[in-house]
Amino acid sequence: MIKQPLTGRLHTPLLLTLAVILVVVVPLLNAFGYISNFTLGNWGKYLCYGILAISIDLLWGYTGLLCLGQALFFTLGGYMMGMHLMRMIGGDGVPTFLSMVGRREWPSFFIPFSSFPFALLMIVFVPGLLAYVFGYLAFRSRIKGVYFSILTQALTYGAALLFFRNELLMGGNNGFTDFRMLLGYSLREDSTKRGLYIVTALLLVLVVAGCKWLTQSRFGLIQRAIRDSENRVLFSGYATANFKLFIFVISAVIASFAGALFVPQVGIINPSEMDTSKSLEAVVWVALGGRGTIIGPVIGAISVNALKSWASVGATADFWPLMLGGAFVLVVLFMPKGIIGLPAQIQGWIAKSRRAKSPEEPSPLSTPPEAIDP
Repeated sequence: MIKQPLTGRLHTPLLLTLAVILVVVVPLLNAFGYISNFTLGNWGKYLCYGILAISIDLLWGYTGLLCLGQALFFTLGGYMMGMHLMRMIGGDGVPTFLSMVGRREWPSFFIPFSSFPFALLMIVFVPGLLAYVFGYLAFRSRIKGVYFSILTQALTYGAALLFFRNELLMGGNNGFTDFRMLLGYSLREDSTKRGLYIVTALLLVLVVAGCKWLTQSRFGLIQRAIRDSENRVLFSGYATANFKLFIFVISAVIASFAGALFVPQVGIINPSEMDTSKSLEAVVWVALGGRGTIIGPVIGAISVNALKSWASVGATADFWPLMLGGAFVLVVLFMPKGIIGLPAQIQGWIAKSRRAKSPEEPSPLSTPPEAIDP
């Protein structure tokens, strides 16, 4: 009888348990005053990072594409939402970031963002289009491996330099901040903050469920085959470039929605979110949680960022990069399957120790002749 791996058995109940806790229990605790709005806002931010980690896992864990530019799509989604929120501030004149460069009226490309449906469309369209164009050129040119990683990192770095320029009219170094209203609700109200958290938690659950379904389908089998041996998939008659392009665009849109929900909860968006270290840190979340598992990167993102919030206060703040790097090295050396694979790894250690302790049965061939009765 073949036993199902412990990690696989844990996925469904773990997902359901996390869904109930995140969507129902945490907001109720906040409503009754057991969890502060500050803590709820932090958890909303962690969940956004969890969605970002899933987008990386789809590429790296299941398709073998290590993308170091997911922070770009995350930030673009944040900017699309930020443009809508800036238009909702109201009042006379223009915001400070426009008046500082001598503008007395809104740029024409800001005007349509007064409509929330248009902003929602741009959250999908802008990162999706960029991912499609870049991915089409990269995959058609058979760029993969470390070269793909370097190119995505260079794309993110170039975009960050562009957004830092005041001439782009996107807030420059300061970006967008001082948001007030969303869909007619004040962002300073406790109920609005709770609602944003619930929407983020629901989106996380939907993304996890959707990605689990996708990766377990026939498409997911081809996806993993591309990761393990792309040449064999090519020889089987599949257009691997199209599969990789589809996954790249889907992961970009997922990261964009994470950024869009991140902005109203954190209250600011600026080009520093495109920093290449952000993408590298997100890769660490995936590795720590367990790549190729969907739910593992979420656990990794939440755990690392919760630990970062704790370590960033007091004397331990300067040691946080060393702590994160050390944790990454330990996982690579001793926990190759990450946190989510630790139960199965412990189970394997126990089984191995039991086999080592159990006495071996003597072989008939090893029985001495004098011990055999005539």
